[in-house]
Amino acid sequence: MSATTPPKTFHVKSFGCQMNVYDGERMAELLAAQGMTAADARDDADLVVLNTCHIREKATEKVYSDIGRLRRDDGSSPLIAVAGCVAQAEGVEIMTRAPSVKVVVGPQSYHRLPEMVADAAAGRRATETDMPAEAKFAALPKRRKSGPSAFLTVQEGCDKFCTYCVVPYTRGAEISRPFTDLVEEAKLLVAGGAREITLLGQNVNAWTGDDDKGRPVGLDGLVRALAADPDLARIRYTTSHPNDMTDGLIAAHGEVEKLMPFLHLPVQSGSDRVLKAMNRSHTAESYLRVLERVRAVRPDIALSGDFIVGFPGETDAEFEDTLRLVDAVGYAQAFSFKYSARPGTPAATMDSHITADVMDDRLRRLQDALNRDQLAFNRASIGQRCTVLVERRGKLPGQWLGKSPWLQSVHFMGEAALGDLVTVDLVDAGPNSIAGVLAEKQAA
Repeated sequence: MSATTPPKTFHVKSFGCQMNVYDGERMAELLAAQGMTAADARDDADLVVLNTCHIREKATEKVYSDIGRLRRDDGSSPLIAVAGCVAQAEGVEIMTRAPSVKVVVGPQSYHRLPEMVADAAAGRRATETDMPAEAKFAALPKRRKSGPSAFLTVQEGCDKFCTYCVVPYTRGAEISRPFTDLVEEAKLLVAGGAREITLLGQNVNAWTGDDDKGRPVGLDGLVRALAADPDLARIRYTTSHPNDMTDGLIAAHGEVEKLMPFLHLPVQSGSDRVLKAMNRSHTAESYLRVLERVRAVRPDIALSGDFIVGFPGETDAEFEDTLRLVDAVGYAQAFSFKYSARPGTPAATMDSHITADVMDDRLRRLQDALNRDQLAFNRASIGQRCTVLVERRGKLPGQWLGKSPWLQSVHFMGEAALGDLVTVDLVDAGPNSIAGVLAEKQAA
């Protein structure tokens, strides 16, 4: 590799989960702190960072496809860095198969991205896939600007070892960031414009720490501390594990007004045998009891979940168990996927893999049920008055888009500004959005 001119512009493209979105934002802040300028389009950037996700099948091949699309008409390419979970899992192979990639950096090492880019510009390809998560956060720059809604990673890694999942191998063991660091970062986000903060973690409700008085607290303690900031209007958290829904966190849903009435709690299957094979360590019944307790303290809560169909050995009857659980819950939102074998996970070596056509049929039936319930939840919102956080302009002149307390997309016309909390009457509903009218306009 020959030396190149140090890059002056950069573009970060993030795939996958909200954790990756947060990581992408932090990498952009790192590069900007070095004097580089963000480019809106990757074609305009000297440096392109592909921040990858490894959850789904063929994720690695998608990376190579994206790398290929970066080649310009004259045969040149920008300086390419591959970051994230695919980089962690496939770093050596990426460097071997894709000579145009000059930097490979895992999700716990991206605080070293600027110096790695400098090495690459000097002609030295750079790879870093160590996992010192706490060192990463200590090295990141302080937050400066934020949109109306901001992400804050509080916990990383996973100790659950679900048999289908690569996260423990790409993100490492569970670690909780220190309480005081999180309170400080939250204050900076609010000072930078955030009205809402979503706390992130692979198992966010496994977060633990010592508060400012040295007392051990769980996620509910952190939520209560952040809620004390008068300029922070809303708090959310994701993604949770059923076994970490503590009494304190459930109580917080009924006691902390700023904690929004929305809970994303993946279940994956309605079959106890499948759940055991997945190493989920909860049953369908214990999951439903958790939801009952949350609804008891916050009756209007919107529930969201994750589902996998076609896990190895899943029978027709076991899939029907999943449909029955869906009917029992009535999800406001949900994510559903066909099982995808990930190399290195225990499930990949299991017998009785389900054929593609059966998985396709099961996914269609499941999504039909989930879409039915999402539309029903949205329609049940018609006639309600709620506060909407304005996040961006809509496609039409004078139109604004924002989120309801239940994480629904709401669009309305009228006078507003980014970051406003406006009172809206919900007047119509579709499967993916709600139409609203400003309450003051309605009254006039």
